[in-house]
Amino acid sequence: MKRMRRFASWLMVLAATGAWAATEVAGVRVDDEATVAGQRLVLNGAGVRTRLVFKVYVAALYVPQKKDNTKDILALPGAKRVGVTLLREVSSDELGQALLTGIRKNSTPEETRRFGLQLLAMGDIFGRIPKLKKGETFSVDWIPNSGTVVVVDGKPVADPIPDEGFYNAILKIWLGDEPADAGLKPAMLGGK
Repeated sequence: MKRMRRFASWLMVLAATGAWAATEVAGVRVDDEATVAGQRLVLNGAGVRTRLVFKVYVAALYVPQKKDNTKDILALPGAKRVGVTLLREVSSDELGQALLTGIRKNSTPEETRRFGLQLLAMGDIFGRIPKLKKGETFSVDWIPNSGTVVVVDGKPVADPIPDEGFYNAILKIWLGDEPADAGLKPAMLGGK
């Protein structure tokens, strides 16, 4: 009986500390939950972005409730997060170009024009960061009534960029009709 109580206590400690509340993707620990602007989000899915044969980063999508398609995720009210952990060094030029290309491929020309100022602001943010090293993290968060916030290694790097449509354009980099990585999209949508 004593052993059972000790085992039950041990399980409660694990649950309270979140010791088992994580997934591993390509050697990177991906938490099952995140908090953005005080809102609890759940991991919708995570996977690896590869380019040619190289693993570039692990991306994880956090939303208020799990959804398995892009349309439903874009329509979800509340905070959202895409968390990225680099698996290799990436220059800000590479990252900026990849973001811009992803937005252009998954937005109409009118949307791309409409987001001109936001794209300049995003370019300015990544222009301040010469490179992101292997193991560094950044996230792109949507904070309701505030905007898109880029956080590098846990610290916001600029003022929020308003317009939820712009944040959705960023999400479409990974979840749109022409995603950055065809294998990463289904992983972020909760598949394998």
